[in-house]
Amino acid sequence: MDNNFDLNLSRIPKELLLLLEIIKQHTQEKPDVRISSLKDTDWELFIELAKHHRIYPFVYTSLNRISPDAVPATVLQELKQYYKHNTFQMLSLTAEMNRINEVMSETGIPVLFLKGPVLGAELYGDISLRTSGDLDFLVPLHALDKVEALLANLGFIKDDYIQTVLDDWKWRHHHITYFHPERRIKLEIHWRLNPGPGKEPSFNELWSRKRRSTVTGSSIYFLGREDLFLFLVSHGARHGWSRLRWLLDIHQMVNQEMNWAELQKLLRSYNYAHIGGQAIILTSVLFNTTVPKEGQSFLSYKKSRTLAQESIFYLERLVNLHTDPVPEHISKYHQRHLFSLMDLQRKIFYMLSLLHPFPTDAGTLPLPKKLHLLYFPLRPFLWIWRKTRRHAWS
Repeated sequence: MDNNFDLNLSRIPKELLLLLEIIKQHTQEKPDVRISSLKDTDWELFIELAKHHRIYPFVYTSLNRISPDAVPATVLQELKQYYKHNTFQMLSLTAEMNRINEVMSETGIPVLFLKGPVLGAELYGDISLRTSGDLDFLVPLHALDKVEALLANLGFIKDDYIQTVLDDWKWRHHHITYFHPERRIKLEIHWRLNPGPGKEPSFNELWSRKRRSTVTGSSIYFLGREDLFLFLVSHGARHGWSRLRWLLDIHQMVNQEMNWAELQKLLRSYNYAHIGGQAIILTSVLFNTTVPKEGQSFLSYKKSRTLAQESIFYLERLVNLHTDPVPEHISKYHQRHLFSLMDLQRKIFYMLSLLHPFPTDAGTLPLPKKLHLLYFPLRPFLWIWRKTRRHAWS
């Protein structure tokens, strides 16, 4: 199988290419890090990239296995410290996950954990090999008020950043954030897998295909294998695959047993087949992932190859889409890339969603809640007014 796909990797920093080489060697019986590639390495950048891409636990254990003398001792020691810190972090998140799950179970609220320790255990066989800064879990929308009350009783504080009009939060957004000031734990409570507009499996469908995690002795549930793949590729693509950790997850999944026929059917049902292809092409190129014959149909999508090349932009530079302000040239590129990820149906949904009132409309012309429907006909005029005022002040 051709793993080149004509992707241009020439502008990726050599330190990142070295990290990729170390990961490639991880599963080989006779690993052999190319020592020549270590010449003139900027080791500070090497560590910064390992941290940025959240792959330092995997890199540290890989180096220890294949060639601990291949890098300076100070570099290995620093990676070891980050690895230890991550291990404690994951143990803390595991304990919190058990606590949250127990409280939800006692009140009859079904919970599906999306990432965190369950992924470390499922994809890597060891929670310490994957980083996670928070706990993400999915609950039914109708249970959200009860969940919020339970979390408040546990000492979590809501980051009430969502502004809404006419209840558009239910489909424009997909999660809310809570933080525990004493335990320093962050939670993301999802009622959708991804922000809308767009189709995705209902909670009941996901729950019917759930799996029980082996990370603890408790009944911790997470997504079925094909549902997890859909979630991970849609999440990673939405962030431009700007962190290699997300692609490493896909690499690990492809190396596991998968019902490729069911996966193809699922992704096509929700218009994610081309994004699944993008992810598999990227892992094939960057990690030399061996794609089973049953899954190679994903490699044939022309749009997937185009999207894969577009995402190399994020690997050529340190892109953090979660820290404001995002540089203007990166923000504009990302907006264009997000639109190119959409299939025709999703683009139509997106364009229609722009006709729905935004919270900025309510900010421009505050109206009583019972009159909020007037924002539909008023929206074009409010938009023009804002543009006019912006130009007047610039």
